[in-house]
Amino acid sequence: MSALPINNSDTTTRSAPVRNALAATAEPAWVRRTLIGITLAFLTLFLFVPLFAVFFEAFKKGFEVYLAAITEADARSAIWLTLVAAGISVPLNLTFGVAAAWCIAKFDFRGKNVLLTLIDLPFSVSPVISGLIYVLIFGLQGWFGEWLRDHDMKVIFALPGIVLATVFVTFPFVARELIPLMQAQGLEQEEAARVLGASGWQIFWRVTLPNVKWALLYGVILCNARAMGEFGAVSVVSGHIRGQTNTMPLHIEILYNEYQFAAAFAVASLLAGLALVTLVLKYLVEQRVKAQKREAGGRNE
Repeated sequence: MSALPINNSDTTTRSAPVRNALAATAEPAWVRRTLIGITLAFLTLFLFVPLFAVFFEAFKKGFEVYLAAITEADARSAIWLTLVAAGISVPLNLTFGVAAAWCIAKFDFRGKNVLLTLIDLPFSVSPVISGLIYVLIFGLQGWFGEWLRDHDMKVIFALPGIVLATVFVTFPFVARELIPLMQAQGLEQEEAARVLGASGWQIFWRVTLPNVKWALLYGVILCNARAMGEFGAVSVVSGHIRGQTNTMPLHIEILYNEYQFAAAFAVASLLAGLALVTLVLKYLVEQRVKAQKREAGGRNE
């Protein structure tokens, strides 16, 4: 029994569009290698070399010098103040971000675009300008300066001012991670829970929040990293009082200006280590967020 002839012309005809599409999007090997080489050179020059320099300079004079630099009184005060400022500002931004994202993604109301614009405001305003605004409001010559002085309350050049400045520059991060995901997920699950008799808080805790937990964690990681590394706004409102209102970035600047390079790089290595941990966590959580968004998009199709 003879085999049936295969129509090669049909196979060629069907595969031609695929070949044309691949040819249109494929680049020659030398182009790919050049682009990869430029990328690696850029990363080496602006990321790997600076990171290596920070840790090399931090440990160049030995571990004892490094340990003494990060455990002396002013350094401990700067580390503690940085942790306190981040520990206060991150939960506040977490609360605001979840509330704002839930409001914007799940409800329609007048002024919605205005709220979105206000959330993005810290991205368009220099941190130094935001610090100056707080000085104009809460400083001794500011709008509330006299009232604060009469009631023996201090905002500028104290912890409250540092927290306010940190909250301002970091509050978009959580909201901006949650809003697109919540909008992509739609309202079907919340409406189904409502029909079944769930209350508003039950819907939030058992339906909405579990669906956005990875994006929420991603936003918190970014918010915390920015809070600990903020320099401009905090520099304006802190007063640079050594041992009292200096955060880690400000303490590093003072040490470097005083030519205490080993101590400056030792404290800087702590922030660099935080940055590396943040990058790893950011990558891991980002993969979960992407998978979650794909699942949300698939359910809406």
